[in-house]
Amino acid sequence: MIESLSLGLAPSTLVFLLLGATLMAFMWGRFRYDLVALCALLFSVMLGLVPADTAFSGFGHPAVITVAAVLVLSRGFERAGVVDLIAEQVLKAGDRLMLQLMLLVGTVVVLSGVMNNVGALALLLPVALRLAREHNTSPSLLLMPLAFGSLLGGLTTLIGTPPNIIIASYRGSITGENFSLFSFFPVGATVALAGLAFIVLVGWRLTPRRAGQADSADMFDTANYLVELKVGEDAKANGLTLQQLREEIDDAIPVLAVVRDDKRHPGHAFYRTLKPGDILLLEADPDELKLLEDKAGLSVVSEPDDASEDQTPTADAEEQAKTASHGVDTEGLQLVEAVVRTDSMMSNRSVRQLRLNHQFGLHLVAVARDGSRLKQRLRDIRFQAGDVLLFQGNDNDMHENLATLGCLPLAKRELTFGQPRKMALSLGIFALAIALILAGILPAAVALSSAAVVTLLIGVLPLREGYQAIDGPVIVLLAAMLPVGKALETSGGAQLIADAMLQAGGQWPVVVTLSGLFVLSMLLSNVVNNAAAALLMAPIGASLAQGFDASLDPFLMVIAVSASCAFLTPIGHQSNTLVLGPGGYRFGDYWKLGLPLSLVVMAVAIPMILWRWPL
Repeated sequence: MIESLSLGLAPSTLVFLLLGATLMAFMWGRFRYDLVALCALLFSVMLGLVPADTAFSGFGHPAVITVAAVLVLSRGFERAGVVDLIAEQVLKAGDRLMLQLMLLVGTVVVLSGVMNNVGALALLLPVALRLAREHNTSPSLLLMPLAFGSLLGGLTTLIGTPPNIIIASYRGSITGENFSLFSFFPVGATVALAGLAFIVLVGWRLTPRRAGQADSADMFDTANYLVELKVGEDAKANGLTLQQLREEIDDAIPVLAVVRDDKRHPGHAFYRTLKPGDILLLEADPDELKLLEDKAGLSVVSEPDDASEDQTPTADAEEQAKTASHGVDTEGLQLVEAVVRTDSMMSNRSVRQLRLNHQFGLHLVAVARDGSRLKQRLRDIRFQAGDVLLFQGNDNDMHENLATLGCLPLAKRELTFGQPRKMALSLGIFALAIALILAGILPAAVALSSAAVVTLLIGVLPLREGYQAIDGPVIVLLAAMLPVGKALETSGGAQLIADAMLQAGGQWPVVVTLSGLFVLSMLLSNVVNNAAAALLMAPIGASLAQGFDASLDPFLMVIAVSASCAFLTPIGHQSNTLVLGPGGYRFGDYWKLGLPLSLVVMAVAIPMILWRWPL
């Protein structure tokens, strides 16, 4: 089978064709990156590029285990209240924008060095939105710098970002000795400080000022869409439950509340049948209002206290929608905003497919994309990463259900400070693991995995949350791409690329080739996952070092830094995607700050690398 699939082509040609198709699939985005990586792995086995008996060895690779352990420990920090304690201080920044940026971005830089950078951003994103709303600051001025700060912070330590873990492990496979926990610190910290200074002093001026566009008051102008509809004696809605009503009109129009006998019942928890005199408080645009009148026989209540029988509207539907919203009481509706993460199970799926109400007890009220509310019918919307959603549900399990769906709550997130004992235990366990790594007693994968297990055993983090913390798509991506990246090396493909770069820059100083390697890796990381970029570029860097008869370390460090510099697009890193909707950004906004920041990082990183890791 392998011979027939290979078509007699050289292994290096096959690996280039496979990687080209993989990169195009990553950029297309139709299929999630973990599925694309698995397909690449399976095709590489069928083409004879990866031995079948080692195809799934990546799932036990130390780099994969380390990433999983760091994700669990990061969730433990959140659960224990460590990060919220820091966030409380950030909220004291006042109304000075540069001070807000310094505290927000500086905090996320520090946190991203000791925990997963996406997790650090997720914890501070609601804090940034709250700051913006309290001090009338445009969220767009805060969120992109915050996302970029999380990427910069990941550069500082081994566990800050997956590319560092991958590069350290790759060095171990070549030299027999991994980079240590703080090998990245001299270069990473200097780059992070330079990037922080640039963002705070200059960079924020390059971000778009979308005044109020990402504020829930504008994206979800709920009061202007809420209407009250009365169930009359002859209404078709009589005797139907809310779910049956939705099926009758074939739409997912959310009923926020049902008023019966002057008592209001939350729509998500109302399971009784409707009867004459019931008032439904719901969101409906003019078209949906007409649909409810025609198919369900519901009539608009112009005034909440109007007790007249079966009020027949005389104005057209649009005028009714405008007038019906006045006087509607929205207090206690338990509405919450959330952003769809890149790894969310909601991606490219509709409300009906997800069964949000039945399975999760959530009513979808509205959807915003690119900073503005979508006007199409809710049932027709297929969710995308970065979408901001407005939900109604039970406060008791709202956040747990959102976490299961892969959504990050944005509004009304209360700071939880945990228990002092658990906070101390969480920090103590992590500090002990770091000490064991630094002392050389245990390798990073073993020490951090042990810390994660102890965190679960002593109850700092419930076991179920521990499993939820492990980002399955990232783990699968790493495990699948590790053998594919190895195939690039064993097939001779990496050497061919290195030879071409050597021939092109052979007459120039090595630093020019290092700069070219930096740019190539950085561009790749902006269109594919940064871990995949590091996996693919590491063999090329090693081949270049061999060709120049130079030290391996500066080449690997260039790849480690550049693979985490995905500042040019919203798809290059999960952090960038998470702020896309809440910040009201467009695809083309990122490079305006990202390009000069990338140049600053490269200008600082390469001299620092050559100083710390001479050729």
